[in-house]
Amino acid sequence: MEDKITKYQNILIDFLTTQASYRVANTQLENQLIIDKENHHYQLLRVGFRDDRFVHACPFHFDIKNGKIWIQQNRTDIEVGEIFKSMGVPASDIVIGFLSEKYRELSDYAVS
Repeated sequence: MEDKITKYQNILIDFLTTQASYRVANTQLENQLIIDKENHHYQLLRVGFRDDRFVHACPFHFDIKNGKIWIQQNRTDIEVGEIFKSMGVPASDIVIGFLSEKYRELSDYAVS
């Protein structure tokens, strides 16, 4: 199980690092990676100013729970589940955490 957790940590960190390398045009937003390997929480934050408005946004938030990747937040049009599958994560180890269980049952991914 530990090897699987390490593999999933690396996949999440690689994905988020790539996303953090992209800059949001016409803003002063800073990309910040929040990586907590001990408790298995992984986030990308965008913080700063867009025009005169302060922005604190979390486009991605993932957890590893019970040996599965939980997609807690995806505020983009990127199909992260499909990306994770292409990186070697079986659909049965991906949970769309921001959907209620009754809607997760309709997905191609794990319910819990």
